[in-house]
Amino acid sequence: MGSKTASGVPMRNGCSGGTTGVVTQVNCSSLEQLLPFAAGREPMPATNRQLFDANVSLLPERSIMKLLRHLAIVLLFFGLVACGDSSGPSLSTVSSANAPASQTTPAPDRKKVGFVMKTLTNPFFIEMEKGARRAEQELNIELVVKTAAQETSIEQQIQIVEDLIAAGVDAIVIAPGDSQRLVPVLKKASDAGIKLVNIDNRLDAEAIRQAGGKEIPFISVDNEKSAYRSAAFIAEGAPAGTQAAILEGIRSADNARQRMEGARRAFADNPNIRLVASESANWKIDEGYAVTKQMFARHPEIRLLFAANDMMALGALKYLEETKRSQVKVASYDALEEAVAEVRAGRLAVTVDQQAAEQGFQGVLLASRLIKGDTVPALMLIDTRLVTAASLNQPRQ
Repeated sequence: MGSKTASGVPMRNGCSGGTTGVVTQVNCSSLEQLLPFAAGREPMPATNRQLFDANVSLLPERSIMKLLRHLAIVLLFFGLVACGDSSGPSLSTVSSANAPASQTTPAPDRKKVGFVMKTLTNPFFIEMEKGARRAEQELNIELVVKTAAQETSIEQQIQIVEDLIAAGVDAIVIAPGDSQRLVPVLKKASDAGIKLVNIDNRLDAEAIRQAGGKEIPFISVDNEKSAYRSAAFIAEGAPAGTQAAILEGIRSADNARQRMEGARRAFADNPNIRLVASESANWKIDEGYAVTKQMFARHPEIRLLFAANDMMALGALKYLEETKRSQVKVASYDALEEAVAEVRAGRLAVTVDQQAAEQGFQGVLLASRLIKGDTVPALMLIDTRLVTAASLNQPRQ
């Protein structure tokens, strides 16, 4: 309802008013006609400006305040509508349901691949990670690299896999520190729909079968054959009565077992050689030093030594140098930069290049294919080569 002034004249939306003793009627329709000019949508002619001023001057103070509030609302309305003019940016009135689709297609989510290694204290795994990173860039995936503190930190590797399951990765590529103990948690990952690829050290097939797991694709090298070639290199031409020894890796690791068997076969093929010691140094440089010292304390006439990886060989070489046993020939495995330098210097006879970076690259590539639903080979072997003083002087093919 409208209200009344003190003089009893009805007020329509505050546009009519009165003065003491005299009723003055204000033309509201005239003011409303002037609003477009007040809103700035059209220039106000002089005659209209006079009409506007005349009408406003007749209003009581309270009515003026109401009118100003009314004008503010109208100005806001006209300001929004003005956005629709061709001279300025437009305000769309189309609902979001009917709006045309954006021309920019969102990028698809990158698949996430967990890459689990034994440790980064061994440069072999640093090279392996380089290959995996190359695959990450080429395949446009997200690589989550995790490593245990040491190659013997099996419980830590198990926890890493648990964390990757909880993180919901699409695939896991793993170089397991142990061939049996990682099987149950990897079975759990497989049950969660995570694709698995095994690299470097092979998981035990019987342990997988007993756990009810599926066959896991494996990428590595022929460890037995490569170790045989390395040990045979120092066994060649050995005189009768030559004593030999082996530094083994972690005995629960399949690749350690295969390398030990390859070296044993090489020494056994030469009837002039007798194997007098074979001990584990757990892939570590410090244990390589300590175990070599113990073996020579019991068998001081050892002349041939095969180490199942370069880290143990470097520890052994340190002991042999300290005790001035330059007549001992040492063969090794991995072709780390430090080991290759020892080959150049003549202190290490041979090592095996098993292309760690290529294993990392192929592992991630296979994981990507599995995510896509491709069929992949159950076994992929990477070529190896012997690194000797002679081969280092030859151009790479």
